Amino acid sequence: MFSKSAFIVGTLSLAISTVLVSKPTHASIYNGVSDKFKQKFHQQLKNNKVPGGAFVIVEGDKILKLSYYGKRSKGSALNVNANTVFRLASVSKTFAGTLASMLVQENKLDWQQPINAYLPSFVLADPKASQKINLGHIIGQSTGLMPNSYDNLVNANVSKDKILNKFSEITPMCRPGVCYSYQNVAFSFIESAIEQKSGLSYENYIEKRIFKPLEMNNASTGYTAFMAEKNRAEPHIKTKSGFKKVSVKPNYYELAPAAGVNASITDMSKWLIANLGEKPAVLSSAVINDVTTPGVKTTKELRRRDWRTYLDNAYYGKGWRVYEFEGRPLIYHAGWVAGYVAEISYSPELNIGMVMLLNGESRVIAKLSSAFWHDVFKQQN
Repeated sequence: MFSKSAFIVGTLSLAISTVLVSKPTHASIYNGVSDKFKQKFHQQLKNNKVPGGAFVIVEGDKILKLSYYGKRSKGSALNVNANTVFRLASVSKTFAGTLASMLVQENKLDWQQPINAYLPSFVLADPKASQKINLGHIIGQSTGLMPNSYDNLVNANVSKDKILNKFSEITPMCRPGVCYSYQNVAFSFIESAIEQKSGLSYENYIEKRIFKPLEMNNASTGYTAFMAEKNRAEPHIKTKSGFKKVSVKPNYYELAPAAGVNASITDMSKWLIANLGEKPAVLSSAVINDVTTPGVKTTKELRRRDWRTYLDNAYYGKGWRVYEFEGRPLIYHAGWVAGYVAEISYSPELNIGMVMLLNGESRVIAKLSSAFWHDVFKQQN
């Protein structure tokens, strides 16, 4: 007998794979929603005094609405525009999952392979426990390790090699594949597998397989590339006296698969379009189905402020979250890193997606995105 959760996972997977074959067009319906969102986006960023931001809404292979707001840096004369580059933070994980899945589809990687095959220096307190963690667990956030293991050391600027050695002190909280355990450091272990099987550095491989073929001309990976970009949004943190500009921190750039990608809103429109299945030569339906197949359940997501009213179920796929939003499948990921927030989401059923990028830490991004999807799905009721 199927459990309710198994039925929901199967239903979501079927809905996701089905729409990649036959996609409706609702541009005339969503133009109104897009216009409304633009108005709210500008008003909410102004009300919350967010320095700058940008968003894009796409349907199929077309941009319904692209807009930007504010300044690249507080007090500056330089405005945000369509090519201003932001840090994507954890939205970078969507690229890592896709790159790994590409290699799986080409039979160069296997999700069942142990991570030790590519990173033999990864050892837990019980060496046998580390041998049970495979590539699927790494990319699917189901390693069984304590959530956000050693993010505190990343924040303290400890080197990646020293952090890797610290894993020998960890005892997993559950068996791999059983419980949800969000990671940044461990997630980035996938870099070793990708580099060894592609024969390229992670930066060069993402450029070859995604950025260049999709013409994501402003996209890059890493701290050096970001700092070399003249048209970049500077980071701002929230203080009691308002937003304060801070320096770009290089620490999380050390974890390229987890938080290393930089991109403009124009770039992200192209990434969305590809994930809606409109660029099969770059992003195949097999890869899209693979990375958006619901994996471990993420119950904590159901309690998210601004989202909890709408979420029925939540799972982690492979670098993507899979939500059941008012009964509809929604593919999603958010990112936050000192001074920046980002969100990407799309409905495979309705063939529409949205990205937001802000250069100021603000919860307004979650409020805007959840309300947007409520309005979109309401059109179908």
